[in-house]
Amino acid sequence: MGEIKKIRTACRSCHGGCGVIAHVKDGRVIKVEGDPDSPYSHGTLCSKALAITQLAYHPDRIIYPMKKVGDKLSGKWERITWDEALDTIATKFQSIIDEYGPEYIVVGQGTGRDYESHLYRFANQLGTPNVLTAGHMCYVSRVSASLVTCGNLPVVDYNGGPKLIVMWACNPLWTNPDEYRAEWFARVFREGAKLISIDPRRSYYAERADLWLQIRPGTDAAMSMGWHHVIIEEELYEKDFVENYIHGWDAFKERVMKDYSPEKVQEITWVDKDLIRESARMYATTKPAGINWGVPTEQNNNCTDFTRATIGLMAITGNLDAPGGNALFVNPPTRTVAEFSRHRDLSKEVLAKRLGANDFILGARVAFINPKKAWDSIVYGEPYQLKAGLLCGSNPVVTRANGREAYEALKKLGFFVIIDHFMTPTAELADIFLPAGTWLEQNHVADNWKRHGYVFARVKCVEIGEAWQDHKIFLELGKRMGQEWWPTVEDALDYLLEPSGLTFEQFKEKMYLQGENVYYKYKERGFSTPTRKVELYSTFLEKRGRDPLPKYVEVPESPYSTPEVAEKYPYIFNAGLRSPNFFHTAGRMVPWLRELRPDPIAEIHPETAEKHGIKNGQWMYIESPRGRIKMRAKLSDGIDPRVIPAEHGWWFPEIKDPGHGWDISNANLLTDNAYKTCDQNMGSTCLRVCQCNISPCEDK
Repeated sequence: MGEIKKIRTACRSCHGGCGVIAHVKDGRVIKVEGDPDSPYSHGTLCSKALAITQLAYHPDRIIYPMKKVGDKLSGKWERITWDEALDTIATKFQSIIDEYGPEYIVVGQGTGRDYESHLYRFANQLGTPNVLTAGHMCYVSRVSASLVTCGNLPVVDYNGGPKLIVMWACNPLWTNPDEYRAEWFARVFREGAKLISIDPRRSYYAERADLWLQIRPGTDAAMSMGWHHVIIEEELYEKDFVENYIHGWDAFKERVMKDYSPEKVQEITWVDKDLIRESARMYATTKPAGINWGVPTEQNNNCTDFTRATIGLMAITGNLDAPGGNALFVNPPTRTVAEFSRHRDLSKEVLAKRLGANDFILGARVAFINPKKAWDSIVYGEPYQLKAGLLCGSNPVVTRANGREAYEALKKLGFFVIIDHFMTPTAELADIFLPAGTWLEQNHVADNWKRHGYVFARVKCVEIGEAWQDHKIFLELGKRMGQEWWPTVEDALDYLLEPSGLTFEQFKEKMYLQGENVYYKYKERGFSTPTRKVELYSTFLEKRGRDPLPKYVEVPESPYSTPEVAEKYPYIFNAGLRSPNFFHTAGRMVPWLRELRPDPIAEIHPETAEKHGIKNGQWMYIESPRGRIKMRAKLSDGIDPRVIPAEHGWWFPEIKDPGHGWDISNANLLTDNAYKTCDQNMGSTCLRVCQCNISPCEDK
């Protein structure tokens, strides 16, 4: 029997960073377990991490490059070499650059595998300003709004002893999102921290919370402003902080007191005015307190203003950059993604060619485009027609709003390259498939884009087939196109780590670096904004002719904004219900995970189900003005009878036709991506709220 070697590494089955010990025997990972010495996850792992071997060694995984021969939809895939694949791509891209310009190529990613630094370096040296990410409505959108408000992203300081957690539209026990680990919340809650849950559903947190605010989906910005009203009216804010560190207080205060009384906010959010008052008081008077918010607050037209207003709550109550509050953590001594990616390579003339450059100003500030801009460019040639694209770890026909538009656009794209593990519905539309390594197959400085103050060593455990880690793909393709890269991935990582004085080989021995944990930094140097204060009145937005103050705007499709739509579609479709088993569209071919969740679920109140003749566990249709899907009904009295929460990300790898059932249960066939429905500063799409109707399905 071969010797079992144990390798310490860092997971990336979901948002990443958790410490892992991989057991390797005869060149194969046979199991993984949590690393108890990880300062980030303390030995805990989720179901997605524990199932990584089933994903990595799945028989359907693509482990060599391929090209499509024949028609875009009916053509056959043929195995090729890496040299042929990269030469084909480089030649095609260069010909487009020579004939049209680099902006005619779009480069994109999904919720990535920690390759952001390398993808952007490739795109920036390519010369294209058109980078397509999930960031317009996931994480980067809150980062961008945070940067113009207080200069950094506030993160709950779970290790600083919070006495209260506001769990706002977030479920870390299932998702471990971005900077947060489930274990952190569980620990402080077990130690006695109070809990306020703001959630349309009676979730795990709502059932255990001191207060549960059952909010109408999409109205979070109004709730934040309502809390401000109570705190201001009852003078529960820290007057010294407001006087010295808030820009625009008088104007902000005037808007809050005029437009956001608890009575008005009750009408908007469906939360009782007395509960609004009680929860605002509890947050303002329990010190320290942290607000842990999630992506539902970003995935609507109030994304920017919710973030700005909620940072204001942290600030005026003394919880910003404070122990146990929302800290502004200091990065460890490594090069940033922006520095590595050569973020400043693109000239003003090139940036002006970015699709939608003048529309969504905060999105453009962090270098991405709204997806519909790409689809309209491909289909209608507005303002010019994209000729080629490269997408890495992305499945937009299932993950982006109005998925049918994404499908039609990618079907029409002249030359399309995909980097992924499996043949997804999006990958089936590509011309070239490049096989990516899983996190078991890569070396990297993990989490180097997050703002929790850590980076971790992700250590390569095995090689599987001919798959390359994403970083190597961008490095080798870039070199073929004459770009400046390093000889190897590890050389590039040495550059990333250079400020720390470590090479990657040395970093692997340490396993992590942490930035210096300093609180109240603003007392020495202010905040990283033009006024050096928390800008509740945004100078950035003011200079660009936008409303500088936060506000709530009614969601574009609702019983109030579109009553004519609500007549036919009377229910609120709340897409994005999370499952602990899947990371967006990934993992549905993994036996362990699919056994836990074999079918897509939509929740429905028993009263609503009875009205429509729908039984628990029965398939039902859900329809919006944009399409119809089917999901299994799960009866729950923990939701409002007017709301239908539903899982997202569903396709069916077991269906072997080229579409893999992408249009059967895909929640994003129902969501809208029209420009007028987006956050007008960020471009965030309303994934979480639109109108729908339901009916029983003949499939029992």
